[in-house]
Amino acid sequence: MARSIGAARFVLGAMSLCAAVLLSGFPLAASEPLRRAAARGDFGAIARLIAAKAPLEGKDATGQTALLLAVAGGHVAVAKALIEAGADVNAIAANRDTPWLLAGARGRTAMLEAMWPKGPDLSLRNRYGGSALIPACHYDHVETVRFLLTTSIDVNLVNDLGWTCLLEIVLLTDGGKRAQENTQQVLAAGADPNIKDKDGVSALTHAQRRGLAEVARLIAGKGGR
Repeated sequence: MARSIGAARFVLGAMSLCAAVLLSGFPLAASEPLRRAAARGDFGAIARLIAAKAPLEGKDATGQTALLLAVAGGHVAVAKALIEAGADVNAIAANRDTPWLLAGARGRTAMLEAMWPKGPDLSLRNRYGGSALIPACHYDHVETVRFLLTTSIDVNLVNDLGWTCLLEIVLLTDGGKRAQENTQQVLAAGADPNIKDKDGVSALTHAQRRGLAEVARLIAGKGGR
């Protein structure tokens, strides 16, 4: 019995390893050092590994590349080095994160600026069906929103929850100064103030119900009803 259990564990372990290798597209031994260096923000190691032609797109068992790990950790210099070396800004992890999408959600403006010339795919969606702009508004990333609005990103995209970037501001922020600035920015960029949520409630109504007086005033000033 013990021998059978041991054999079963060996088979399961081998299957897990094979799955990780298939997901990464590269041998684990070849791609892991770059991911580890990116996760800890080790620029020197990254520079050496890039020079040694380490695989840039190797993924771990959750589909994360070195660039995605650098974005997650906020390691700007490392992320820029990987981007310049050709790392894919559209590589999709198991949770549907990409470097571009995660940078938007985390407010990594400098990383987004470096990624933009590399052709981020604006049709890709995060796990909520949103773009980089929607969570940037949710988390009050004013500078990130400002940059994203200079691109061709869809300011009126509706995510799987039924929310636009404007609806995320009125539903998920405290309506403070940063939220107010983002409200002004997205409205000036063409956000439709009258797109309603799945329940038929408008951004203005939500803002009024939540007591976000200044946000409500801004929306009404752009024709919100």
